Amino acid sequence: MKKLLVPSLLAVSGVACAAQQKDKPNVLMIVCDQLRYDCLGYTGSPFARTPNIDALAAEGMQFTRAYTSIPTSCPARQCLLSGAWPEQPGHEGLWNYDITLPVKLFEGDTWTRRLSDRGYRLGYVGKWHVHPVKTPLEFGFSDYYGDAAYHRWAQEHVGKGPKAYYHQEDNMMMGGYVKMDRDDNSVYWFKERAVELIRQYEGEGKPWHVRLDYSEPHLPCMPLKPFYDRYKDVTIPPWGNFCDDLEGKPYIQYQQVLNWGLEDYDWAKWENYLRSYYAVIAQVDDALGALFRQLEEIGALDNTIIIFTADHGDAAGSHRMLDKHYVMYEEEVHVPLIIKWKDHVQAGTVCDRFLVHFLDIAATMDDLFALDFPTSGRSLLPLLRGEEVDDWRRYAFSNYNGQQFGLFVQRMIRDERYKYVWTPTDVDELYDLQEDPYELNNLVHDPAYKEVLTRLRKDLYEDLVARKDAAAGAPSAAYRQLIGQKKR
Repeated sequence: MKKLLVPSLLAVSGVACAAQQKDKPNVLMIVCDQLRYDCLGYTGSPFARTPNIDALAAEGMQFTRAYTSIPTSCPARQCLLSGAWPEQPGHEGLWNYDITLPVKLFEGDTWTRRLSDRGYRLGYVGKWHVHPVKTPLEFGFSDYYGDAAYHRWAQEHVGKGPKAYYHQEDNMMMGGYVKMDRDDNSVYWFKERAVELIRQYEGEGKPWHVRLDYSEPHLPCMPLKPFYDRYKDVTIPPWGNFCDDLEGKPYIQYQQVLNWGLEDYDWAKWENYLRSYYAVIAQVDDALGALFRQLEEIGALDNTIIIFTADHGDAAGSHRMLDKHYVMYEEEVHVPLIIKWKDHVQAGTVCDRFLVHFLDIAATMDDLFALDFPTSGRSLLPLLRGEEVDDWRRYAFSNYNGQQFGLFVQRMIRDERYKYVWTPTDVDELYDLQEDPYELNNLVHDPAYKEVLTRLRKDLYEDLVARKDAAAGAPSAAYRQLIGQKKR
């Protein structure tokens, strides 16, 4: 990564924070739900129509190896606020609170509370999915427009509501499209609320942090018809791993196909799913383009850090699967991340270091604003400065604890070439991502990879112990499996 020079705000010894500067930076954070890394224009998708996101990437720093701490909505979003792994004190969410088994609700401290105490105005717009009762107003935000606010507005102003057209009436999760006025759609309604809050905070002369969280492109994808029409005649070929027979892999992977009723789905059905998936991404991109233009008009961009990312990805037909549960494939755990800060981060730079992105974003906010907030992540400020950080992590990690149809613990580690997934109660997985980028061939029993497997198991175990993950807290199981190689 090329070395770059930045103003003293990021370079002062001891990281003199923005809160101690006369001109404090704003933070606009945009989080999509279930957005695959490989479904954007700047990441190389031939089908994505995302000129505004692509322009943002060209104006900021692209992180090519950002990974979610957990590919599940609630605990991932809680990680971003708490800076802690789901299994650590201060988080302990583990899985979504609104499906299957009950889970401890998130009650931890958050860096947003401390930022509010520093005199920042905080606004939250869009999907929350952090706590079933407490809203962002209990976590440091002073203003909040969520799904309930949109639905109340829509009932009063949209009349009978939009007309929805589904690809498949027996499985509405496969998506379709809606017919309604553009400005009545939630994607644009939430964009307007974000603009209103920023305009308000700018008028007050206050530094601000605004979160804009979109449910899109989470299934069922229902773009406005004009966006769907862009794709209705587009031929989308099958993913390179669509025909995975899942042999030699954990039992639950094929069970997922059965659980969703997908075993007889041909590519034509998945192609329709992807038409809506790409279309709704294009719709989000269109709304973001309007957002950036409006903020430029009111002069709110020059001193604003813009962060664009997602909580996790989506199978979207890869390995014949829907959604994201019970797997650690790249489609689910690899996420986009762009950070733009005009005059502070060199435009068009690319960082290929491994991130646990939500933990690292929390650590970055702590570092930037001197919040004295403990996190399990690492600040991205040195990377944003273009520095070579010799002791940066060698691996990406991700966790999973179960969801939907029952609990199923998994822990992932990957390096430049190999990925290992530890599953305490089923077969493990090992993939050579250089030779097998589609993760089709599980090499965990291949003797030629014994040395690689031994190394990854050891390094994963040591990392789990260091972060006090309870999955590694029972030596009779974790130690024997990962260190003693006692695994079938």
